Amino acid sequence: MPVINLKTEIPGPRSRELSEVRHEHVSPGPFHTTPMIAAHAEGSVVTDVDGNTFLDFSSGIGVTNLGHRDPTVMQAVAEQAEKFVHTSINVVAYEGYIRLAERLNALLPEAAPCKTFLANSGAEAVENAIKFARVKTGRQAVIAFEHGYHGRTYMAMALTAKAHPYKSGFAPFPAEVYRAPYPDFYRWPGVQGDPGGCPHATECPLERCFCREIFNSFAEIARGQIGEQNVAAVIIEPVAGEGGFVPAPAPFLKMLRQWCDEHGVVLIFDEVQTGFGRTGSLLACHQLDVTPDLVVMAKGLANGLPLSAVTGRAEIIDAVGLGGVGGTYCGNALACAAALAVLDRFEDPAVLSHARTIGEILRHRLEIFTERFQRIGQARGLGPMRAIELVSDPVTKQPDKAAAQAVVRYAYEHGVILMACGTHGNVLRFLVPLTIQEEELDEGLTVIENALASLQ
Repeated sequence: MPVINLKTEIPGPRSRELSEVRHEHVSPGPFHTTPMIAAHAEGSVVTDVDGNTFLDFSSGIGVTNLGHRDPTVMQAVAEQAEKFVHTSINVVAYEGYIRLAERLNALLPEAAPCKTFLANSGAEAVENAIKFARVKTGRQAVIAFEHGYHGRTYMAMALTAKAHPYKSGFAPFPAEVYRAPYPDFYRWPGVQGDPGGCPHATECPLERCFCREIFNSFAEIARGQIGEQNVAAVIIEPVAGEGGFVPAPAPFLKMLRQWCDEHGVVLIFDEVQTGFGRTGSLLACHQLDVTPDLVVMAKGLANGLPLSAVTGRAEIIDAVGLGGVGGTYCGNALACAAALAVLDRFEDPAVLSHARTIGEILRHRLEIFTERFQRIGQARGLGPMRAIELVSDPVTKQPDKAAAQAVVRYAYEHGVILMACGTHGNVLRFLVPLTIQEEELDEGLTVIENALASLQ
């Protein structure tokens, strides 16, 4: 039975009314992908204030990985709310924070012993990861990557690559942040088509080893522009999220790991969007066979409650002394309860198994779309974290942002909540709840297919 049920035009009259109030009273800063106002959400379905039901292919920007109002998470939050909501870990500690840190530390067994610091947002965790790295190494420089997105606070903006809308007008930014090329093979100079990534670190079957070529560019920036002895940290997303869902090949990440080891540099993986099943494993690094020194987590960590974490090698976390990091709400009791429930859910192997199945369905359907529609330059991703890049010309690869915006609009007008992303704004990203039913996924993808057909 179809999930999508549109009772009014989109947006409906009640949504339009509330949107007018929003425009009068709310800062215009927060963007809004759709014009609907939510009234209820359950599983993969969002119902607006006009009674229209939509399939959610955004999961609140990759947050509700277990679906809206997961029963296990909701019960844990309710039980904690009956006990207390807030004491501040800085004043009176509580078991939830401690137990959550204990369980997050176990996610990086090859980095053990580990410790964890909890914060509220991904950007806040990123900033604290840089603090840990700088104090531990006694150095200042940080290397980030093209297409990278790390948040909206000042250090996070400095690390973020895309200027508009995230950075325009807010300069100056913190110093000693440098940028290296990201292994985006689709747009790397000299690549004809998609080589499918580089499967080998040394002996590459391709005429040019693109992993080695891009890594050499990184290493030259570190040597020539900074000096290796001045680099405190390298921070990278295993899959560039806002930058276009571009996976970093494991061989490239292994080269970074070796380089960081050789030069005493802290390797940070920003897994804010790739974590908690989004790529088919609990963390993306688990399937890439590369262990960072620090991993930054948020979004799916608490399935909708504000919580983030920096987890990693104890000697790095311990480098910051008493009172050196913290915050009033860091590791809020309700959010910790939710995160512990999230980890409980992922202990069921069926959860990740279903996520991988969803990923395979998405991969197959998007490849079919690519064969059918010339506007799709590339379909890519890792596990269920999938995207298609739209171009106006498959030869020149000219980004087609207008086409992406048109598909997003067609989608919500026909019952699917979808988001665009990418450095050029021309990538359609699929952030479906990992618990979505196959028939729901098929229903939503049919809407997307019709939207793409409407562009022809």
